[in-house]
Amino acid sequence: MEAVAILRNNPSSPRKTRLVVDLIRGKKVEVALDILKFHKKESAGKLEKLLKSAINNWEQKNGLKPEDHELFIKSAQVNAGATIKRFLPAPQGRAYRLRKRSNHVTLIVDSKVPVEFESASEAETTEEA
Repeated sequence: MEAVAILRNNPSSPRKTRLVVDLIRGKKVEVALDILKFHKKESAGKLEKLLKSAINNWEQKNGLKPEDHELFIKSAQVNAGATIKRFLPAPQGRAYRLRKRSNHVTLIVDSKVPVEFESASEAETTEEA
């Protein structure tokens, strides 16, 4: 079963964040965490925190340890968020438009090993035997 983590209104341009997301898309979670921990871009720290949140969401949803199930990043998307428009003074009485961009990041984490749950009736039959 997959788990989702969403980061909204990240104050960085989508283009800069996509550079980091492209490095981790499709990788195992452990490898992706190492890449993000040692990457020098600012958005790497925020993505590392988001990935840890996605792992924790998977753990809460399934009630299992993530180390045993080979988690990987199934999907990673970066979409444009709101753009704040400001003006910057320019020579000869003009003004330049300054666009402060933001983005939304969605990470989906899934397990390569199929997750199997015991139903209550199966658990009772094994206890009786």
